[in-house]
Amino acid sequence: MTGSNEKLDAHRRAAKRRLAVMLGGTVAGLAVGLAAAAGVYGIVASLRNPAPSASAGPAACAATLERAKRTAPFAKGDVAAVAVASKAIAVPNLSFRDANGAQKTLADWRGKTVLLNLWATWCVPCRQEMPALDALQDKLGGPDFQVVAINIDTRDPDKPLAWLKAAGVDKLGYFNDPSAKVFQDLKAVGKAFGMPTTLLVDPDGCEIASLAGPAEWAGEDAQKLIRAALGK
Repeated sequence: MTGSNEKLDAHRRAAKRRLAVMLGGTVAGLAVGLAAAAGVYGIVASLRNPAPSASAGPAACAATLERAKRTAPFAKGDVAAVAVASKAIAVPNLSFRDANGAQKTLADWRGKTVLLNLWATWCVPCRQEMPALDALQDKLGGPDFQVVAINIDTRDPDKPLAWLKAAGVDKLGYFNDPSAKVFQDLKAVGKAFGMPTTLLVDPDGCEIASLAGPAEWAGEDAQKLIRAALGK
């Protein structure tokens, strides 16, 4: 009898181990499925560890709420996923480099509205939207607006430039941060959940709106959104 009980216990333990493995595989498969469905690198990790909310900005950002209010009705169609700011938020003064290797910060664009975009060649949605960002810069870029796209490839610094040339993206200025610290700085304030990450920043360095994921930036919907932010 004792031998039978020991065999039964052994079978039960083995069954529990098999169940644990099956459940582990199911959870892993679900995580992979979520990442693939989202098409945005890193989104599963951010769901496991939500980033802290961005802190309220200085008094200077109060004027940004008026810009956000007039922009909100245009967050539709191709840019329906854009989240318009509902409180005053100062965007971190990100540091990166230009095509000549000179140090730049977001503060260098004070006085101008900026569509700030983080991209990388390993990010498929990023590559897909780069021509649209290039077209947006061509259509609306000027003294009061600029698309600032920052590449965060951490290997082979020549690869992003070669890819941009092959894709015919030539209206955007080239900016990069091979340390990817710009992503971590935005993630720390709850503004980077994956790639691509885009923020619409007003002339005071405050957030008008943000987007996690790609958009059709060359379309009429996006142009109307930007013009509304500019007050045009």
